Amino acid sequence: MHSLNTTTTGSQDPIDPDQYPHHPRNPNHPQSRRPRGFAATVAAASADSDVNNGNITGIGGGETSSGGGGGGKGKREREKEKERTKLRERHRRAITSRMLAGLRQYGNFPLPARADMNDVIAALAREAGWSVDADGTTYRQSHQTNHVFPTRSIESPLSSSSLKNCAKAALDCQQQHPSLRIDENLSPVSLDSVVIAESDHPGNGRYTGATPIPSVGCVDANQLIQDVHSTERRNDYTENFYVPVYAMLPVGVIDNFGQLVDPQGVRQELSYMKSLNVDGVVIDCWWGIVEGWNPQKYVWSGYRELFNLIRDFKLKLQVVMAFHEYGGNASGNVMIPLPQWVLEIGKDNPDIFFTDREGRRNFECLNWSIDKERVLHGRTGIEVYFDFMRSFRSEFDDLFVEGLIAAIEIGLGASGELKYPSFPERMGWIYPGIGEFQCYDKYSQTSLLKEAKARGFAFWGKGPENAGQYNSQPHETGFFQERGEYDSYYGRFFLNWYSQLLIGHAENVLSLASLAFEDTKIIVKIPAIYWSYKAASHAAELTAGYYNPSNRDGYSPVFETLKKYSVTVKFVCPGPQMSSNEHEEALADPEGLSWQVVNAAWDKGLLIGGENAITCFDREGCMRLIEMAKPRNHPDSNHFSFFTYRQPSPLVQGSTCFADLDYFIKRMHGELQR
Repeated sequence: MHSLNTTTTGSQDPIDPDQYPHHPRNPNHPQSRRPRGFAATVAAASADSDVNNGNITGIGGGETSSGGGGGGKGKREREKEKERTKLRERHRRAITSRMLAGLRQYGNFPLPARADMNDVIAALAREAGWSVDADGTTYRQSHQTNHVFPTRSIESPLSSSSLKNCAKAALDCQQQHPSLRIDENLSPVSLDSVVIAESDHPGNGRYTGATPIPSVGCVDANQLIQDVHSTERRNDYTENFYVPVYAMLPVGVIDNFGQLVDPQGVRQELSYMKSLNVDGVVIDCWWGIVEGWNPQKYVWSGYRELFNLIRDFKLKLQVVMAFHEYGGNASGNVMIPLPQWVLEIGKDNPDIFFTDREGRRNFECLNWSIDKERVLHGRTGIEVYFDFMRSFRSEFDDLFVEGLIAAIEIGLGASGELKYPSFPERMGWIYPGIGEFQCYDKYSQTSLLKEAKARGFAFWGKGPENAGQYNSQPHETGFFQERGEYDSYYGRFFLNWYSQLLIGHAENVLSLASLAFEDTKIIVKIPAIYWSYKAASHAAELTAGYYNPSNRDGYSPVFETLKKYSVTVKFVCPGPQMSSNEHEEALADPEGLSWQVVNAAWDKGLLIGGENAITCFDREGCMRLIEMAKPRNHPDSNHFSFFTYRQPSPLVQGSTCFADLDYFIKRMHGELQR
């Protein structure tokens, strides 16, 4: 008995395209066309699956065969097509990245960190006076007046005529292709997401309540652009938001024996801060001071005296659980090490500290690989942190009850930031070196080998040997160079494991911090690693623990974990301390990094605060900080929840580097407009 498919293609009756437009043998039917691009890749993958399963249907019949002489050649062609598709996609992404950077820099468009063409079209449509809902429904504002999207200020470098042309082209494209619609929720790296299935189109009944888009030709050109002279439309409504400003007290107010050094000087300092109308102060509570000499022997007397002074001035208080050391080139004569009893343990077991490839130990903070190792006089790393936090909560319970302590910042790494100590100046690191991986202690190596064996590749159980030195540049290394080993199977495995240690440490500590400080705002500081950002590998971020190359979003997984504990992110805002030429040489992009980090956190629904990275800046630097904290006309009204002003020496001595500090605070409070 013959199958219905045994008739050869040549013996089939011809099909009239006009009479049978939907017949599968119609040459104009979509199924008869040769797939291209992404479709070709999917078809090739499906064919490979059939080959692996031994199910290859013959062209002339329904029988199966195990392969033939042409099978290998066809597979090679498919592999070549896959590579060509990858190259085209990389080229397209590079062009898109430049386009988005231009729109952000010169047009002030509020585009997400991982924007795609849907985001661009939606932004252009809003600029032209249209409303775009989250599901892609687009309509004129006159139809539904409850959706208002203010335009940018008149100083925008983009001319109104160019915006009209861009918006008209985008809307014409949507009218000519009704299967395409704007979907603002989508923002993957790939541009293929701009094509939405035809079944989602309003015409198919899924969005029947949407207002149809009128023809651009029937709309007056002046109606496409909102009246830029209208003060109501141009008003930067984020200016009215009140952003609390906290001033950071100098590190040396509490000495290494836990005593308040100069009470009268602190009073003068607090009085000056109060005159500037700051909302509160930030003070570091040092592990190396409070539990400095004996385990679980806490000395809080100096901090009690300090907090009572702050209470007298009716200022709010943010306290940093500082589980790292303080000292270095910028710290003057102040040096606060880790507790002495911890350093004594480290003499016999130096693997409790982070270690680079040459075996050099870093004493800035404890190695995260001992979070659950009982190597600290019978306690694990996270138990030591929890005991310290619990003691603080018990000692100052009265200040929590009366609301004086507004937030607790948890130190999670070097400099109190969530990062590996991959840029130690004591090891000779100089900006803009890429740093080194810090995972060559025995605990980290054991963890890495165990993970490699679980994957079935035991030889992956070691750190990279071609990642350069602290001051190397990405192109000088085999691991970080363009198309380097960082993007190989091994490189992806290693970087994923390395970054997961960082995320795991954050989760371990925050799970206990949320118990110790229940119903209190918890803050985590995120670093600004903006050099090597223009390199494909983002080498400096990789060594610091952020798996954020150009083809991957490394901050979303971190913020996903922080979201579980309702953490407020404090981002260290980079400053313009380098010239544009120096930034180019360092492959630095402070604006691009800031945009990605801030918007990635907002996309996860996290609150964000800020802190200045440099202590001396002018009016231009002031305006940049204000613009970052209170972005103009943000479609979701997002802004910073607070800002911490940091400087190295007391304000009262007149040594402040920021002459416009009073102006900055008033702008943050919404008391002054542009």
